[in-house]
Amino acid sequence: MKATTRLQLSVMMFLNFFIWGGWFVTLGTYLSNNLNATGAQSGNVFSTQSWGAIIAPFIIGLIADRYINAEKILGVLHIVGAFLMYQMYNSSAIGSFYPYVLMYMILYMPTLALVNSVSFNQMNDPEKEFSNIRVWGTIGWIVAGLLISYIFHWDAKDNVRQGMLRNTFLMSSIASLILGLFSFTLPKTPPAKSSSEKVSIKEILGLEALTLLKNKNFLVFFVSSILICIPLAFYYQNTNDFLTNIGVENPTGKMTIGQASEVLFLLALPVFFSKFGFKKTILVGMLAWALRYALFAFGNAGALSFMLILGIALHGVCYDFFFVSGQIYTNSKAGDRYKSAAQGLITLATYGVGMLLGFAIAGKITDSYKIAEHQYNYKMVWLMPAGIAFVVLLIFAVFFKDEKKEVVTEPEAEKGLAATRLT
Repeated sequence: MKATTRLQLSVMMFLNFFIWGGWFVTLGTYLSNNLNATGAQSGNVFSTQSWGAIIAPFIIGLIADRYINAEKILGVLHIVGAFLMYQMYNSSAIGSFYPYVLMYMILYMPTLALVNSVSFNQMNDPEKEFSNIRVWGTIGWIVAGLLISYIFHWDAKDNVRQGMLRNTFLMSSIASLILGLFSFTLPKTPPAKSSSEKVSIKEILGLEALTLLKNKNFLVFFVSSILICIPLAFYYQNTNDFLTNIGVENPTGKMTIGQASEVLFLLALPVFFSKFGFKKTILVGMLAWALRYALFAFGNAGALSFMLILGIALHGVCYDFFFVSGQIYTNSKAGDRYKSAAQGLITLATYGVGMLLGFAIAGKITDSYKIAEHQYNYKMVWLMPAGIAFVVLLIFAVFFKDEKKEVVTEPEAEKGLAATRLT
């Protein structure tokens, strides 16, 4: 790959995830403190990510794969997204904010696949080259968090009360416009299929892979993947608001520890996977979910603040050891015929159905433990997802039978990691 092409792809990845990390991490805090949203209303706003994930395959399968170059669609989506993000910046009530964030996420979620398509199209050996490009996306997410906390101080408690977090939408809007214009300079990535080639809804959504559910182990994994998204939704929706309300300084910057740990544990995953196998790896990931929320429940901003930091640092184990391992397992079970369809099905089940269910439950549980304005019984708010994660762990431990004859080797694991999303 040419050095200029590598630089273009790295900048593309950096900006694409800088945009997301620039507003999504602090969204729960902004909704609660500045738009006076209830937990249920916040859940509805966060669920726009799920609707985006459900609709994204149609944009990719019906347009990007058939009619228009991927880099051009990427540019249009981000330019329109910049306008919608600016409208979110101008919205002063949850009623006017919601339609814009819904439209935005429907347009943004397809970009996660588009940036991968543009990257893969320029690579001769994606298994070796992609991770070096993709890591810039994680760096972009981290830089956004550090800017918010340590440069602009928008997430300081007093600044939050004054509405300074509103500026995160303006920052992301500017970055989205820059990436939208920059996208038209990216290497050409023509449609993968002919516009005359027929494509079914089953193919677009990956429903062809439903045949894999006949395998009891895969069915157990599939159901567990949906259920574990319930505690995951609590993290996205509540963590930043929780840290802000209890008085943790620079909460958004501290949350970037989670992304740094993703990179660290991603490197350790192939070795752990090959040595202990899929079932034990998944169980460690589930246990980490339960443990992190227990740490949140009993930690505080004072002497026990280390418990909060440790809980954030466990994000790498939580995400990599369950979701990335699951992608590798799905890849190994699907075979060449259903490989793409199976990954699409798991994405639809987790970021679509699972997260949609998770945000609804997280919103209702948070509301039920509200004491006063910006005050919650956080011990119970966090013990609930800890309990859910532990129940899912028990279900998986009992019903998933260890496949000793189907051990995924380290090279296979590394190959599976190439296409995964880190944040």
